[in-house]
Amino acid sequence: KMLEEHKAVILQKYARAWLARRRFQNIRRFSRENHGLLERLTSLASSHMNDLDTIQKLELELEKLTAQKRTYEEKGKKYKEDCEQKILKLESQNKELRDQKENLEIKLQEKTEEMKEKMDELTKQLFDDVQKEESQRMILEKNFQNQKQDYEKEIKLLKGEIKVLEEEKTQLQQQIQQEIIVQDGLKVEVGQLTKQVQKIPELQKEIELLQTQKLDVEKQAQSQKREMREKMSEVTKQLLESYDFEDVRSRLSVEDLEHLNEDGELWFAYEGLKKATRVLESHFQSQKEIYEKEIEGLNFKVDHLSQDINHLQKLFREENDINDGIRLEISRLTSENLVIPDLKQQISELENQKLDLENRLQEQTIKLKGKVPFWSPSKSQSFLSISRTNETQNERDIEEKERLNVITQEIEGLSNGLKQDEIQTEVKSKIKQETTRLAVENMDLEEKLDMKDRIIKKLEDQIKTLTKTIENGSEVHVPTLSKEYVGMMEYKKEDEERIVQNLIIDLKPRGVVVNMIPGLPAHILFMCVRYADYLNDADMLKSFINVTIDGIKQVVKENSEDFEMLSFWLSNTYCFLNCLKQYSGEEEFMKYNTPRQNKNCLKHFDLSEYRQILSDLAIRIYHQFIIVMENNILPMIVPGMLEYESLQGISGLKPTGFRKRSSSIDDTDTYTMTSILQQLSYFYSTMCQNGLDSELLKQAVKQLFFLIGAVTLNSLFLRKDMCSCRKGMQIRCNISYLEEWLKDKNLQSSNAKETLEPLSQAAWLLQVKKITDDDAKEICEHCTSLSTVQQIVKILNSYTPIDDFEKRVAPSFVRKVQAMLNNREDVPQLMLDTKYLFQVTFPFTPSPHALEMIQVPSSFKLGFLTRV
Repeated sequence: KMLEEHKAVILQKYARAWLARRRFQNIRRFSRENHGLLERLTSLASSHMNDLDTIQKLELELEKLTAQKRTYEEKGKKYKEDCEQKILKLESQNKELRDQKENLEIKLQEKTEEMKEKMDELTKQLFDDVQKEESQRMILEKNFQNQKQDYEKEIKLLKGEIKVLEEEKTQLQQQIQQEIIVQDGLKVEVGQLTKQVQKIPELQKEIELLQTQKLDVEKQAQSQKREMREKMSEVTKQLLESYDFEDVRSRLSVEDLEHLNEDGELWFAYEGLKKATRVLESHFQSQKEIYEKEIEGLNFKVDHLSQDINHLQKLFREENDINDGIRLEISRLTSENLVIPDLKQQISELENQKLDLENRLQEQTIKLKGKVPFWSPSKSQSFLSISRTNETQNERDIEEKERLNVITQEIEGLSNGLKQDEIQTEVKSKIKQETTRLAVENMDLEEKLDMKDRIIKKLEDQIKTLTKTIENGSEVHVPTLSKEYVGMMEYKKEDEERIVQNLIIDLKPRGVVVNMIPGLPAHILFMCVRYADYLNDADMLKSFINVTIDGIKQVVKENSEDFEMLSFWLSNTYCFLNCLKQYSGEEEFMKYNTPRQNKNCLKHFDLSEYRQILSDLAIRIYHQFIIVMENNILPMIVPGMLEYESLQGISGLKPTGFRKRSSSIDDTDTYTMTSILQQLSYFYSTMCQNGLDSELLKQAVKQLFFLIGAVTLNSLFLRKDMCSCRKGMQIRCNISYLEEWLKDKNLQSSNAKETLEPLSQAAWLLQVKKITDDDAKEICEHCTSLSTVQQIVKILNSYTPIDDFEKRVAPSFVRKVQAMLNNREDVPQLMLDTKYLFQVTFPFTPSPHALEMIQVPSSFKLGFLTRV
């Protein structure tokens, strides 16, 4: 501080010196600047005068402002007085309004009391109406239960009839299997008989030779007889001329018998010869009469056989069944087989008779004996019995068809008579499913009848050839009864495009499926492949398979949105792939074949590379096939599974907080749960008609059920109005309908039910109690299929009570559940991937159809192909 003060004193000293010096300088300057100051003073005086003028002006303005102020004050006073008067008026008006308000309140109280009384009366009326409606509802429920019981009884009766039809169907299948076994035995026996029948013309030629030899012997006997008669007549004439009767009589007298000479001995010889000739003539005449009678009988039998043959040719033009006819055919063929040793015996007898005749001609001149072989009438009787049994069996099949048609008409009548109530619509859908199943069975019966008709036509051709051999056995060589096929289709290389055009591109499933075996186009294509393999032509085989694959790709591309066409060619592509495996010659596939099928295996080429190409093509068709089904059923899922109310008493209720929101049922009334079931039934029946393998069908159904569950669950996550207890009950009911559909179609092993497990657990989560710690623990233990913690928490947070009796889920409960689920390994994803596709597999399924028995229908327009 001392330093600071010292510094301050020094500074003050220098400052004062500077100020003194400055003052001295200013005094010196004062004289110099005095003149300037005067000038400044004058200027200041002038400026002062100007200021005075301005001050005066300002004073004038102030006077004006004071005057204005006075005027404004007067106006303010007047305005204040006016306002006070207005306030007084307003206060008076306010008093009047208060009085009016009191009066209005009194009136309102009176009116409210009147309204309360009226509301009480209306509530009483409403309660009465509600009670009446409840009584009516009870009556309707009783009527509905009675109707339901009646319908259940009718359904039980229909199921009983259906069981009877199924038993008949199984019996028919067993009969068909037995017939196939018998038919195979028949073919073996027919082959043996054809070999034996080929010997018949030789035997007939030997019979004719024997007959000609017999005629020659008869002619020789007649000529010898004539010669003997002539010789005898000449001898008698010579004896009569050389001897006298009197001498002969005298010599033949009783007295001279002892002295009889040689002439007498000649007479006795002559008499003996005459007697012998008479005996021979009588024996010859009797043999001749017997022979003529036998000839007449044989002619009569020949005429009778010709008439029977003509009658059989007329009968065999009609449609016949083969069930009992095959057995009778066996007996007929065995009887014909027994005729051959009879013919041999007759030939041996004729040879013996020929030797006897020659010996007797040498000994006694003439002896006739002959027999002509003939065909017994047992053949015609067997033919008649076959036709009769076929006619009776055909009438039985027609009666069964009519019975099935009557049952389907009755079922349609019942379905048309059902009301629009949801449970009744479910019954209607079940009945429609039964009708479709019966229609499929009817189609199967028609296919079996067609196969039987084809077999009958073959047997008719065989019988015609047999009859022709009987009529013209001696003139024409007997052909083989039936041409044996080896299961190939002969074609030319330039006909490949025609085959693809007619059999693949132009073929329509609707006109083909009913009257053919499943996978018939695939079998025909493989028979062409066998022909190229038989010729050992690699270029021809490669060209045909490539053209076939390109044709299938083209038809799938052109009909990429046609469900029936995709189903048809998925089935045929899969069948073609199985045929390439079945007849490849590999041991793992050959063990499923019959010995006859193993003979039809490929001989020269290995087509494993083409099997892989066909497998890839089948996978592509399957994916497109699934996409088309998903596009068709996708618009129905949310309306049918979530929005449509099939349970009674829930449709009028909405969650609290959403009272003003309109129901979505009004917008989507065209799609219900029944619509989903009908669409699934249409998919199922179409796949069955097109012959799709059962394993592929199960995989397709599993994919559809996954889509239904995923879309429904995603929609549930996004809509809080659907997260309620009663909506959970509705979802659970709809899931039960789907499970029942799987059971009706025998698809429990398809694992489709497991794909609905997340949706089923979400429905359970909406219904379960959500308050205590035990409830939280139960939720964590039960909801294992919901893939993420986010899904469970999302449903709990979105839960919306449907009425005032329910409560929202407490946030503390949600936090408890979330804490319990933190240990679970989770994927941070809320929504399910609806585009996910399960991996498709193509299991090997051998074809039971023999390639030799396959025929090409005329509707395929493949007349340029030849069965080999």
